[in-house]
Order: sequence, then C-alpha cells, then structure tokens
Amino acid sequence: MKIKGKKILLGLGVLLSSLMSANAQNQNGAAVGSMDLTLQKAIEIALAENPTIKVADKDVQLKQIADKEAWQALLPTLDASFTLSNSIKVAEIVTGMGKFKMGVDGATTAMGGVTLNLPLFAPAIYQNMKLTKEDIQLAQEKARGSRLDLINQVTKAYYSALLSSDSYEVMKKSYGVAQENFKVVNMKYEVGRVSEYDKISAEVQVRSMNSAMVSAETGKKLAMLQLKVLMGVTADVDINIADSLKAYEKELTLANAESAIAELDNNSSIRQLDYNMTLLERSRKLLRTNFMPTMAVQLQGQYQSYGNMNWNVFGYQYSPSATLALAVQVPIFHADNWTKLKKNRIQISQLEDTRLNTRRQLAMAAESYKQNMASNIAQVQSNAEAVKQADKAVTISSKRYEVGRGTVLELNQSETALTQAELTYVQSIYDFLKNRADLDYTLGRETYLK
Repeated sequence: MKIKGKKILLGLGVLLSSLMSANAQNQNGAAVGSMDLTLQKAIEIALAENPTIKVADKDVQLKQIADKEAWQALLPTLDASFTLSNSIKVAEIVTGMGKFKMGVDGATTAMGGVTLNLPLFAPAIYQNMKLTKEDIQLAQEKARGSRLDLINQVTKAYYSALLSSDSYEVMKKSYGVAQENFKVVNMKYEVGRVSEYDKISAEVQVRSMNSAMVSAETGKKLAMLQLKVLMGVTADVDINIADSLKAYEKELTLANAESAIAELDNNSSIRQLDYNMTLLERSRKLLRTNFMPTMAVQLQGQYQSYGNMNWNVFGYQYSPSATLALAVQVPIFHADNWTKLKKNRIQISQLEDTRLNTRRQLAMAAESYKQNMASNIAQVQSNAEAVKQADKAVTISSKRYEVGRGTVLELNQSETALTQAELTYVQSIYDFLKNRADLDYTLGRETYLK
C-alpha cells in the first residue's frame, strides 16, 4: 500500500509540474500565433507570402514556357493519318465513245500514311525566338516592379504602425498626467483650497484625454491590421513591434537624395517602357519577315488499297508509296503587311512620347520628395525643441499651481501644448520616412531586395 501511495504521489507531482510549466510558457508570451517584428522581417514575410508576388513569379514561368515553345517550332513534326472511305455511287464521264464510271459503286478505299515536316528556312520563327526572350525580361521587370511596390507599401504601413503606436503612447501618458492632476485638484477641492470650477476643468481634461486615447488605440489596431494584410498573415497573429519613430531621428539626412534625377533609369515603370520599346522594335523585324520566303522539306510515306468490296481492312492488299518534297513559299502581295508595319511605327512613336512624359513626371515627383525631406528635417529639429520647451512649460505651470500662483486653465493649456508638440514631433519624423520610402520607390532602389 505504501508503494502504491508513493506512485500515486509521484504521478500527481509530474502532472502538476507539467501544468505549471505550460502555464509559465503562456505567461512568458510564448503563445502560438505571435511574432516580434522589425521592418526588414516585415518585408521578408510580405515578399514570401503576398499573393501579388506569387502571381508575378508565375507570369515569369509562363513566359519561360513560351520561350521553349518558340524554339521548338524549328524541330521536325511527325504526323500519322488513316482514312477509310466507301464510294456509294461513283461519278460517270460521258464522252463520244460512251459512258465511263470513275470506279466501282460500293468499293472501299483505305489509305494510311506518315508525314515528316522539317522547316529549313523560317525567318519568322527566328525573330519570334528573340521576341520571347525579350518578353521574359519584361516579365521579370514587372515582377521586380511588383516587389518594389510591395516593399513601398509595407514600409509605409510599418511606419504608420509606429506612428499610431507612438501617438497612442503620447495620449496614454497625457491621460495618466491628467488623472494625477485631477486627483491633486480633487483633494484640494475637498479641503476647500480650490473652487469647483478647477475640479470640473480637471475632470473635463481627464475625459478629453481618455477619448483621445481610445481613438489613438483604435488607430493603432487598424494600422496593425493593414500591415498584416500587406504581409499576407492572418488577423489573429499577434504582432509585437519593439521600435519607435524616435529611433529614426539620426537617419534624417539627404545623403541618399542628392543624385535623385540621375537614378530615374532604375525606375520600374521606365524600365518596363524600355523593354516594351525593345519588343516593338523586335515586332517590326518580325513583321518584315512576312515579305521573306520560307522553305521546308516534307517526307511522306503511304499505304493505300483501292476497289475493296468489304470492310475487312486487314485483308486488303496495300501498295506502298513515298514522296519527298521541297516547298518554297514566296509572298508576292499582301496588302495588310504594309498596314501592320505602319501601325507598328505609330506604336513606337506613341511609346516614345509616353516614356518622355513618364520620365518628366517621375523627375518632378523625385524632386518633390527631396524637397519635402529637407523640409521635414527642419521641422523635426524645430519640433524637438518645441517638445523641450513645452515640457518645461508644464513643469513651471505645475509648480505655479501648487503654490497658488497659477490657474488650472493654465495647467491644462500647458499639458495640451506638450501633447500636441509630441504628436507633431513624431508626425514630422513619419513624414520624412514616408517621403524617403516614396523616393526610394520612384528611383527603383532595391535596398531590401535579396
């Protein structure tokens, strides 16, 4: 009995230890469905999981298959055929010597053969092979453009999540300060040191800060949800971002924006237009092949049997035949060939104008982002100093109120000014980072592409 009791106690001890261990893991935040996120990790997950990128990659695969189909047109083709026909009533030829039937009524004819075709000179196929290779480059550039666009969206969504998180922390801190001030004012009101107006003003301030904090919390959740959607993860995944916009203040520089205009050739839209121009020029060469002769050799072998009065194809008497033919086709006049060439020339001219206009617009956008970044740097420096001054003003107004030299309205105004200064400060950092992300996208920079 003692041994059984010890075993029971030992089993209960092991079970209790397992439950405590599982509980400790949950308390330590090791729950399934959570992740610590950085900007680099967010981009990597988005590039791996976002459906848009997968569609672009599959488009490249389709173009590669089309390239194989193009050169396979030069390979010989082999076809087999078998024909079985019955002449129910054959035609008659009427001459001066009488009537002659062209066969026997009710006779069955069987014919089977194999045909081998081999193109010897096919300029259209040669140009099409080159066209498909250039089409692959266009598809790859489109895939690159999709990646750059996704990186831009994820980067701005990440910074937006930081902005909403920092704004929430500012409002949360302001709400805590408002609560502390209300406690102090309420205590003074209860002992008759301040008027009811001061108490009401402090209470209004608390309620106002609470409403702003709730709105900031909602904005934070929506920003996180947008980031999850772009990353391609489900909404139930808990994201932890140990980052802040203030940590990027040292990165506020124009060092990577000086040569903005010179880098426009890396823009994905410009490069896609260039590849489209190459395709149109290749299409012009392909259209010109319509004026060139083609040559092919054909080898055909047949077995045929005529005049059979039954359907037993295995009992027929077959006779073999074979032919070797060299086919040369020379186009003499096709009016639509000239029309197609004219259409191609107009398309090339149209694309040249489109590229010129696109480059001008991108240059203007890049210069705009550059100017905005310079303005943002000045704003961040000014707003940082404003935060220091507003914080000092809060300290002074608090001391003045404690000694009875100031009013609660003055205290509330100083706290509101500090909150606004901190929000403006993080907003100016966000504006710089957003403009920098848009500039990188406009210039086609592949900073995060592996």
